[in-house]
Amino acid sequence: MPTSARTYGQFCGLARALEIVGERWSLLVVRDLMLGPKRFTDLQHTLPRIPVSILTSRLNELEEAGVIRRRVLSQLDAGVVYELTEYGAELDHVVLDLGLWGARSLTYPKPDETLTLDIAILSLYTTFREEAAAGVHVNYELHHLGGEMIVHALVDDGSLKVSAGALPAADLVIEPRGPAMLDLLRGSLSAQDAISSGKVRVEGDPAHLELFSRLFHIPPAPDRSTGLSVH
Repeated sequence: MPTSARTYGQFCGLARALEIVGERWSLLVVRDLMLGPKRFTDLQHTLPRIPVSILTSRLNELEEAGVIRRRVLSQLDAGVVYELTEYGAELDHVVLDLGLWGARSLTYPKPDETLTLDIAILSLYTTFREEAAAGVHVNYELHHLGGEMIVHALVDDGSLKVSAGALPAADLVIEPRGPAMLDLLRGSLSAQDAISSGKVRVEGDPAHLELFSRLFHIPPAPDRSTGLSVH
């Protein structure tokens, strides 16, 4: 648990949660472990700006809090991986909801901001609208960064499974150019305009892109001039 110097001194669940995962980088470590166990070097790759000392500290703190655990791999693989505990895995919806909340304030990516494979996968889980997928059965293959990064999404009657790599016989292959995917998710770019303008190239039935824009969506950010209303 955090030392007394790093506690809020409040008997409050939110305060305790922030004491456990509120340190810089902590939730991003949790985010990247949501997709499965990772070695220390894997986390360095998915979090390229984190100093080694900070990553070590965050892993130790999360392990002490019971959020993650270390597991020694078999002799064949050798080494140690970090993975979420059952307690830590309960953060999945918290992380996705917070990610969607933050996505509403995203601007276009800056030159020094990276898109990792894990981020590409989790962005689909984050923006997925389960209610819009009821009774829907469709598969997508998405190409990011000019085809350097490929993920696929399987939508099956309200459920979603996203994985890395190509998907043979996908219903639609989507290749966005520039920030077109973000505009599509926000609804500021229609599926029809995305295709006709060349901002998104597709292989398959174009109608599936309009469906994609309904299945995956970032709600508009509220007017920042609106005052806070507490009910």
